Amino acid sequence: MTLGPQRVLVTGAAGFIGSTLVERLLAEGRSVVGFDNFDPYYPEEQKRRNLARALDHAAYELVEGDIRDEAAVERLFAQGDFAGLVHLAALAGVRPSLERPAAYADVNVRGTTQLFEAAVRHGAPRVVFASSSSVYGEREDGPFREIDPVERPISPYAATKRAGELMAHSFHHAHGLSVTCARIFTAYGPRQRPDLAIRKFAERMRSQQPVPIYGDGSSLRDFTFVDDLVDGLLRALDRDLGFAILNFGAGRKISVLEVVKLLEQNLGQTADIEWLPAQTGDVKRTWADIDAARDALGYAPGVAFEEGVRLFVDWLADSEGTGS
Repeated sequence: MTLGPQRVLVTGAAGFIGSTLVERLLAEGRSVVGFDNFDPYYPEEQKRRNLARALDHAAYELVEGDIRDEAAVERLFAQGDFAGLVHLAALAGVRPSLERPAAYADVNVRGTTQLFEAAVRHGAPRVVFASSSSVYGEREDGPFREIDPVERPISPYAATKRAGELMAHSFHHAHGLSVTCARIFTAYGPRQRPDLAIRKFAERMRSQQPVPIYGDGSSLRDFTFVDDLVDGLLRALDRDLGFAILNFGAGRKISVLEVVKLLEQNLGQTADIEWLPAQTGDVKRTWADIDAARDALGYAPGVAFEEGVRLFVDWLADSEGTGS
C-alpha cells in the first residue's frame, strides 16, 4: 500500500500520460480528481476514450476547466483538500509553439503560476510539475544532466517549460511549496498523441501513406515508455524532496531511422519515406542521465524500446478494431 498522498489532483488528466497516471493512482487505492479543458490540439473523442475506464471508478471525478481560468481553479482547490498535485496540463509540441508563442506562454506560464498560487492558498500540496527535455536545447554531447546549463532554449515551448521550473523554485523558496520538476524525455506507448512520431509513423504506414522524416533521419531521441514514466511520477509524488529537478528518460538514445525499422518489423510493412527539410526548433538529440532520479527515488525504467514498440503496436491494432 502506498504511503504517499491519498487525494490527488491531476491536470491534463485526459491526455496520454495523464489518463495512464490516473488509472495507476486509482489502482493504488487513491482518490483522484482530474482537471482538463479538452483543448482541440487533437480530437476530444480520443481524450474521452482515454478516460473511459477511470470514469467507471467511484474514486474518480472529472472536472472540466482551464488552468488559465482563475475562478475555475479556485473552485477546484476549494472543494479538494488535495495532498498531491501532478501538473501535466500544457500546450504541447515544439513546432506549433513557433506559430503560437503567446498562447504557449499564456497556458504554460500564466496557467501554471495560477495553479501554484491556488496550491499555496489551499495548504500547499506536494507538486510534481511536468517539464521537458526540450529545456536542454541543442546539444552535441550527452547524456544530459540536471546540472547542465539550460539558458538557451530553441523553441517557445522549451522556454515556457524552463519558465515553469523557475516559477516552481520561486514558490518553493517563498512559500515552502514542495515541487519536483520532471524533465520528461519523449514519452511513447499506448494512447500516444497522434502528432508524436511513433504513432504518426505507424498510422501512416498502416494506411499506405508516406512517412515524413525531417532531416536525414539521424536525429536521436531518448524514448521513455509511458508506464516507466508514470512510475517515476508516482515516486516523485510520494517523496518530499523540497525542490528538485529530475530527468525521467530511459537513459539511451534511438535514431529516427531505427524507429522506422522497428515499426516495419512489427507492422510487417515497408515505410515509404518522405524526406523533408530539418525543422526549426527541433533538437538533434535528447539523452537522459537518470542517475539523480535513480538515487533520489529508486527510478528504474524497465521496458526495453523493442518491447515498448511492440506493446504500442498491439494497442494501436486493438484500439482501431474496437474503437476504444
